[in-house]
Amino acid sequence: MTSDTADAATQPQHAQDAAETAPPADPQSPWQRRLRRFGHVARPRPDVRDRLVQPYPEPGTRLWAALGLSPVLADRLARWSGWGGPLLVALFAGLIRFWNLGSPHAVIFDETYYAKDAWSLLQYGYEGSWTDKANDSILAAHQTIPLSPTASYVVHPPVGKWVIAIGEWLFGLNPFGWRFMMAVLGTLSILMLCRIGRRLFRSTALGCLAGGLMAVDGLHYVMSRTALLDLVVMFWVLAAFGCLLIDRDQARARLAAALPDDRPNTLAGGRTSLGLRPWRIAAGVCLGLACATKWNGLYILLAFLLMTVLWDISARRLAGARQPWLSVLGKDAGWAFLALVPVAIVTYLLSWTGWFFTKGGYDRTWAHGRAGLSPDHFTLPFIGARIPLPQISMTWVPEVFRSLWHYESQVYDFHVNLVSPHTYQSNPWSWLVLGRPVSYFYESPKYGSDGCTATAGCAREVLGIGTPLLWWSACFALLYVLYRWAFRRDWRAGAILCGVAAGYLPWFMYQQRTIFLFYAVVFLPFLCLALAMMLGAILGPPGSTERRRMWGAVGAGTLVLLIVWNFIYFFPLYTGMTIPMDSWRARMWLDTWI
Repeated sequence: MTSDTADAATQPQHAQDAAETAPPADPQSPWQRRLRRFGHVARPRPDVRDRLVQPYPEPGTRLWAALGLSPVLADRLARWSGWGGPLLVALFAGLIRFWNLGSPHAVIFDETYYAKDAWSLLQYGYEGSWTDKANDSILAAHQTIPLSPTASYVVHPPVGKWVIAIGEWLFGLNPFGWRFMMAVLGTLSILMLCRIGRRLFRSTALGCLAGGLMAVDGLHYVMSRTALLDLVVMFWVLAAFGCLLIDRDQARARLAAALPDDRPNTLAGGRTSLGLRPWRIAAGVCLGLACATKWNGLYILLAFLLMTVLWDISARRLAGARQPWLSVLGKDAGWAFLALVPVAIVTYLLSWTGWFFTKGGYDRTWAHGRAGLSPDHFTLPFIGARIPLPQISMTWVPEVFRSLWHYESQVYDFHVNLVSPHTYQSNPWSWLVLGRPVSYFYESPKYGSDGCTATAGCAREVLGIGTPLLWWSACFALLYVLYRWAFRRDWRAGAILCGVAAGYLPWFMYQQRTIFLFYAVVFLPFLCLALAMMLGAILGPPGSTERRRMWGAVGAGTLVLLIVWNFIYFFPLYTGMTIPMDSWRARMWLDTWI
């Protein structure tokens, strides 16, 4: 790992952090002249343009030269590493995710809903009904598919199920078919995280480290091999974050280009229009797809909207705007809202196309022949208080949209009132320490059956749990990035915290609701980014001695190797392999994991 890796994560960020929160100080100010009397020497300040868009460091060739390659080939490989490294990490992740993907040959956990709903969408465009013994019929040697066109009441939007349906369309209604697209999205999300980490830290090594950590996380691995919806939400959220990062760099580059050469601190930063920002629109589409998979994407949409506006304020302040808040309100905030919220709403509505263009979907014709009146009350979320509202005529709204509104209101009531006890439910307070994982599949093969060679019997389980050492290390990493954001004004730490908070904190408002640990996969990429940032700091700050860098590399490398070992140790529990019962018990580190 090269020295620029540590620099990318631990540099004082005078190129971005403090400079983004205040205009450059006047070198001839009385305060600075007073400090010089005591021997203070101010750090050289980079050019405003470099502070707006931090350049990527030149890729190092030391490693390739040490392997005996010619300087020309070493330079070429170093320049290809920006894509070559992430692709290699993704290739490794894909190989282990697609390995034996159809095992266990069963409908595990909530696959019983989403795999069958996905097939129904392929047939009818909406979710039909299934018989009670449908799973046995689907998995039988002579398969029958007991699906009827009678509409079924479902409580999640259709995008995630359409994604699952792609694999079923390609490979049929079988475990490999309904898990195929999850493995694809899981692999692509690791590639995206490598590239996002590279852009965030300006370090290919740290980007690949973040992606590599997610590649060996157990929760991400299990979710990449199970036909549930939460990995799809994570994929679109991560894609939206990446789009906003690219938009941030491009917008700041436009501000930098608008600064005159003779007056780099000009007030043009408050007057320059940033023009069309297609990457922000792309982020709106991605966030709309996240919301159209599960509704918790809405919280992330609002958090990312606030984040991108704050980035604009920081950029305009650095570019010389005297009143950056007013500049952003006048030139950026409105366009940011339009690029994210309306685009997400339109994307969400388009996801219901199958329901719109058929007549058999649940509540599809509810509004037909009904008076078009607005609701007579509004229930405050989390409080339950009912606020009476005056009713007005809504007949001008097409019946299909009134029917969808009614359907969605029923779904909302279901979600906020879901308090049925479940064996594997958990409180969000316990998620980061993996207090209560979810068992997706469990069997106890006897000696001589299903590969069991232990006379005391065996266990076969698919356990939805993260790699313990990774998650427990991430708890400390969150404290580190909180420090970087609060005391060092590091925007990268703030972006990571925003992703974690948007995916995690809203669940604390539903303390009585039935919720599960695997919901945390949505903010898992940001935990990996936080851990990569902390590992970069362990490597050593800029200007460290070779001895300091050596011991930093030993410490960071040891932690990474322990995480990899931990993933390998728990691998049988992620894949449903048959292991002796004693080996299964040895992996139950906490009583709550059973």
